[in-house]
Amino acid sequence: MAAEYYCADSENGDHVDDPSEDALLMLIGDLNGTDNTFVVVQPDEDDPAWFASVAVLDEGGYEIVRRDTTRREHDVAIETSTDRIAGDLTKWLAARAT
Repeated sequence: MAAEYYCADSENGDHVDDPSEDALLMLIGDLNGTDNTFVVVQPDEDDPAWFASVAVLDEGGYEIVRRDTTRREHDVAIETSTDRIAGDLTKWLAARAT
């Protein structure tokens, strides 16, 4: 079954349709600096209008990028708390589904 709203894909091949906050927390928690450095969340369609990504930084922490071309949004943030990242992303993603 395809994602109803969006899907999350990590560098190591993990794929989750319509991930919950807990699923995002797990995907982000599994990131590391060697073979699984990022997670991308976007609509499961060709040429998506928005995306969010979380990437491990070499100096520690995570870079979060949120971009939505239809709403003219582009935000880049640095965060260390995986709980906060998952919560903030969940709220941002909920606004994309409306």
